[in-house]
Amino acid sequence: MTPKQIKYWVLDVDGTLTDGGVYYDDAGNEIKKFNVKDGAGIKIARDAGMKMIILTGRECKATQRRMEELHVDFLFQNVNNKMEFLKIFFKNNGIDANEAGYIGDDLNDLASMQMVGFAACPADACEEVRQCADYISPVKGGCGAVREIMEHVLRQNKGWERAVIKI
Repeated sequence: MTPKQIKYWVLDVDGTLTDGGVYYDDAGNEIKKFNVKDGAGIKIARDAGMKMIILTGRECKATQRRMEELHVDFLFQNVNNKMEFLKIFFKNNGIDANEAGYIGDDLNDLASMQMVGFAACPADACEEVRQCADYISPVKGGCGAVREIMEHVLRQNKGWERAVIKI
């Protein structure tokens, strides 16, 4: 698959959009650190016409808040079997899995990465995910890897320059 065929991005959260750490404040609230570069990459990809599907195995109010700020198209939290969920979601929404890209970092992303047209991962993804990936970002998860991957893909199809003009 060529990157220009990507119409949908499926993004993992922990270890991809964050550094993978789980932080708690004194009251027991889960806190996450998101990188603004990743947010800019998501905005640019959305401006280029790509839809964003956030898919995470955890549930966190910080994730919900950040994804609302970014105006992502779909947010699904607490998903235990990502591949089965995506099969049903794609079928119910008439999405061809070959038109989807997936960015993940760990074993729970592997089966989903194998079912889409383009798979990518941060530099610090587990070995099995790196072996499966069509593209490995030189950037670690939570440090702008999603932005770097979006930019890489958009530059492949000359969409980067068009999308940047809209900012």
